[in-house]
Amino acid sequence: MIERTLAILKPDCVRKNLTGQVIAQIEKAGFKILGIKKIRLTKDTAGAFYAVHKGRAFYEGLVEFISSGPCVPIALEKENAIADFRALIGATDPAEAAPGTVRKDFADNKGENIVHGSDSAENGKLEVGFFFSEKELIELI
Repeated sequence: MIERTLAILKPDCVRKNLTGQVIAQIEKAGFKILGIKKIRLTKDTAGAFYAVHKGRAFYEGLVEFISSGPCVPIALEKENAIADFRALIGATDPAEAAPGTVRKDFADNKGENIVHGSDSAENGKLEVGFFFSEKELIELI
């Protein structure tokens, strides 16, 4: 089934000038880019995006980090996008990520792990909608 997922190239990815390399890996893996932009999240916007994690030990650090510099949200589409993207990026902790995954190759630690990926088809739709209006998404057939 065709699914949408949201990727966010996090501030560490942008700071390390890896956005082009990560986008190239995403495209090579067969994902279609429907929308892409570079933004700087405020703490309030970051808190709203990660609201599902509010109250967890890592929430404050996550909000602080994602709002610490520019990031690049990308709306992606592909057959089995959720599972395929999570396989492409690897485990949250780069020390546990498989060789050849984005996080294994580029991330420094669990807190600064280069990229966000939606964890379900439902969240993929919601997360894409958080950053992109339907008018901004370009369907590629």
